[in-house]
Amino acid sequence: MESTAGSAHGTSSCRTAVKTPATLPQLTQQHLPDILYRIGDLADKLNTECYLVGGYIRDILMKRSSQDIDIMVIGDPVAFARNVEKELNGRNFVIFERFRTARLEVTDQHDGPILLEIVGARKESYNPDSRKPITEIGTLEDDLSRRDFTINALALSLNAGTRNRIVDLFSGLDDLRAGKLATPLEPEKTFSDDPLRMMRAARFASQLGFRIDPKTHGAMRAMHERITIVSKERVSHEFLKIMASPKPSIGLAILFETGLLKEILPELTAMAGIEQVDGLGHKDTLLHTFQVVDKLSEKSDKLWLRIAALLHDIAKPVTKRFHKSSGWTFHGHEVVGTKLAGRIFRHMRWPLDRLAFVKKMVRLHHRPIPLSGSEITDSAVRRLMFEAGEDLDDLMMLCRADVTSKNPRKVRQIMNNFNRVEAKIAEVAEKDLLAKWRPPINGREIMEELGLTEGRTVGIIKKKMESAIIEGSVAYDREAALNYVRQLWKEMLDERTPS
Repeated sequence: MESTAGSAHGTSSCRTAVKTPATLPQLTQQHLPDILYRIGDLADKLNTECYLVGGYIRDILMKRSSQDIDIMVIGDPVAFARNVEKELNGRNFVIFERFRTARLEVTDQHDGPILLEIVGARKESYNPDSRKPITEIGTLEDDLSRRDFTINALALSLNAGTRNRIVDLFSGLDDLRAGKLATPLEPEKTFSDDPLRMMRAARFASQLGFRIDPKTHGAMRAMHERITIVSKERVSHEFLKIMASPKPSIGLAILFETGLLKEILPELTAMAGIEQVDGLGHKDTLLHTFQVVDKLSEKSDKLWLRIAALLHDIAKPVTKRFHKSSGWTFHGHEVVGTKLAGRIFRHMRWPLDRLAFVKKMVRLHHRPIPLSGSEITDSAVRRLMFEAGEDLDDLMMLCRADVTSKNPRKVRQIMNNFNRVEAKIAEVAEKDLLAKWRPPINGREIMEELGLTEGRTVGIIKKKMESAIIEGSVAYDREAALNYVRQLWKEMLDERTPS
């Protein structure tokens, strides 16, 4: 990535090391599944040019595992795929007529089941307001030139006479050695045709640790608004891949610097920058958030925990206040943040069954900090355990990642406090069996015991019962909890009875 000069969010200086070997291996038969050579032999029998294309070649050269195997033929891909199905015992055959593509599964004697996509060489054209291509039969050069980046515009011949020869028309091998992302054609043309490729640039940079060459990066800045013609589902798919990468901040910073992030998630870009009043400024919340996401990603590959880290301070811009006596405050940003998280989930078309977890992490991410005072009470720890439930370990991991101070002494003190909190959690859990993470009776059992129907009264009784257990006035025991709700219900009825 080429960072803009002086950008607080630029990560080009700290990007992960390029993992491409200094000398790319010479591909031989040992690098590829045997079934691909059998397909090459079949292509010779049918007098058809046949190539392995795209990311699979890139990943083999980088010594990375890959599942996507694309085969391109000069000719009719569907007819060729039918022959592969017949001769090599293929199954699950699917045709995509519009794109002249067939998909099927074959079995390799060493690698097991392999999913193949067989395409015909094609050229594409686009309407300005759509990323859906108009396809025509094309040449090998047409097909490689329509690819997103030069490192993906490689073809490897499977025919016997030229077997294992790499066709590299756009210096993709040089870019692979250099760890550089560049487009085969002018980047404005490549991104105008399919704006999602700008997201893919950020994603590949984040996944591979590659930099984006200046010309390509400049085109992304100039064309970022064009991402709005792409469906939310496709944008979200690429965004989540960035979040799942080894160091998400690389891709996130590219999105921010190019303006793409403003189009995708304006709530995030609102976090950028430092506002000064009376000489007092708050830290750059976006930079802090990127650091938190990276720190968490070093410890966990849980995607939705990483999303929680991304959104944990999302409401700071709207809750920010300056007071002459106390400086900057962000009161209530945890609660407001849960509401913004819901809005972002719906906007990004993220699965709503993950929203409750993310909301919980956002709402509770400051809760363990006050517990680390001089005395940690059992009741405070119980309340945290009840509210976090089975996600307590994830919450503590997020809280540790949230410590981004540049003061080593302060960091050590906070981490020691977290250690004390975790030790107290273990002590309380062992003492009163709260490791089950749930109250001894639930709302349904309260209704059955008291003969009530679902409603506000049951919720009040359940809440009071939980609080009594947390405070230690009622034992963590089923019978003790039932006795408490019976007595509470009797008192509530007595209060309603006129004297």
